[in-house]
Amino acid sequence: MQINISKVQNEKPIEELLKFGVINIDKPTGPTSFSVSNYIAKQLKLNKTSHMGTLDPQVTGILPVLLGRACRLSNYFMHKNKTYVGIMRLHKDISDDTLCSVVKQFIGKIKQLPPVRSSVKREVRERDVISFDILEREGKDVLFQTEVQAGTYIRKICSDIGEKIGGAHMLELRRTKAGIFDESKIYTLYDFDKAIEEYKKGDESTLRAMIVPAEIISTLLPVVQIKKPLIKQLLTGKPLMKGDMEKSFEAEHFVVFDKDVFIGVYKGVNEGDIIARAEFIFN
Repeated sequence: MQINISKVQNEKPIEELLKFGVINIDKPTGPTSFSVSNYIAKQLKLNKTSHMGTLDPQVTGILPVLLGRACRLSNYFMHKNKTYVGIMRLHKDISDDTLCSVVKQFIGKIKQLPPVRSSVKREVRERDVISFDILEREGKDVLFQTEVQAGTYIRKICSDIGEKIGGAHMLELRRTKAGIFDESKIYTLYDFDKAIEEYKKGDESTLRAMIVPAEIISTLLPVVQIKKPLIKQLLTGKPLMKGDMEKSFEAEHFVVFDKDVFIGVYKGVNEGDIIARAEFIFN
């Protein structure tokens, strides 16, 4: 069953959306991703927010910010492919053919050592570069678009390309897609501040339109509709048993709903009559 996200967005009290939603922020150059997330929390008077994937301070673009209890869903959203548009500056004059030939070597499975100032353990790891397309070139400046596995460092790809052609570095970068979030509905901090001002004056419409209900996770994981009498038990942590669901179902992870009402995220198990256990319950 497809969950009607627009219906949830329009009908849920905005106080509930603020406690279980996502705002797709257009991060500007300058602030850290952490500071943007904290700013959203402060303005909305929330105890917790979290962002889906760090952008360097000088990098702009899509920064989805999870609100309230939606933060618990971060891992399900974050580990998806990302798309970027950027400018790479070459240090030497080389032909287009040579550049394209070298770039092709960085498509597919590559090995990367995270930068010294990264927030992850500094060890070589494999990442998948789905595409790296040269869109335009003006002298030594190369406009490119790339789709990569989450956790791939674009700056490092540029410098690694440079090692093969006499030097190169990333000049500018913008994230244009992060999993299911793209630039079709993205809001600047100015847009956000304006919506907050209107909300404080009693007009919630602009802010409501910005908040994507966290029920959007139903587009990432299979949806299972549960039998009504079980809901109270599930909300206290009861595992799913054979016969609990309206239809038989097997999956590594799935979400449980009562019509359009989110119950939780479950992990399939093979424990006799127990077929799934809750990883997150919205209670």
